[in-house]
Amino acid sequence: MTAPQQVGYEEILRVWREADTVPEIGHAWLFDHLMPIAGAPDGPILEGWTLLSALAAQTSRMRVGLLVTSNRFRPPAMLAKIATTADIVSAGRLDFGIGAGSRPSHPLARREYDAHGLPYHDQADAVAALAEACTVIRRLWTSSEPFDFTGSHVSLTGAFGNPRPVQRPHPPIVIGGRASATLRVVAEHADVWNIPGGGEISDLAARSRVLDGYCAEIGRDPAEITRSIFLPVDYERPAVVRAKIAEAAEAGFGHFVLGLPSPYPEGVAQWVADEVIRRA
Repeated sequence: MTAPQQVGYEEILRVWREADTVPEIGHAWLFDHLMPIAGAPDGPILEGWTLLSALAAQTSRMRVGLLVTSNRFRPPAMLAKIATTADIVSAGRLDFGIGAGSRPSHPLARREYDAHGLPYHDQADAVAALAEACTVIRRLWTSSEPFDFTGSHVSLTGAFGNPRPVQRPHPPIVIGGRASATLRVVAEHADVWNIPGGGEISDLAARSRVLDGYCAEIGRDPAEITRSIFLPVDYERPAVVRAKIAEAAEAGFGHFVLGLPSPYPEGVAQWVADEVIRRA
């Protein structure tokens, strides 16, 4: 993962082009913020979906995605169209990441809503809107006929998606979050569940068990949902990252997103393969 903040397009492009040649790296990610959430608050940041399509057009092997799209930023029907376009540009390599949006406890993330004239509702409202968005987006990707949808947060008339995504029935849906209400949405809609790995792995494993319980409630096999974890990379201490990967794997996580801090050293993708992935 290369967060597109405090860094330029050419630098990210260099890393993605290199990573695309490294077989051990299976997927590459951006995030979805409109103002920096780390470093200089007035520093540069690029819009995620626009950048993702540009990078998808210049890579050919890796799967690509945003970890994760804020459902607060774009109407879901428009987001479905944007994601379809990215899936077509990437020739069917999109993993569709989505989440409820930033919590109000993160002030640097909270300010981007006011700065862009976007409404910011409470977390319960945001999670309910996420559930409706996932329903609508999947229908736009799969429905062969126009449809109407009336929900508490989304209302559509004559909704129809053409063209459809390359991937059938649709791109994998990756939902990020740890709150119980979000995990209910994960159980209903996700192919992959992602959680940040900044805390104790035992705590993250407990959240995974909560997800198992919600799957049981709706009659879904929990094994259908891949468990994904985000782990930051420390260039000076790769052994720490390797240990976290091993611990997370023991706890049932099988999909690892390694966050690269900028500035990116030359050859950083190969370094990750040599010092982290192969030795994990």
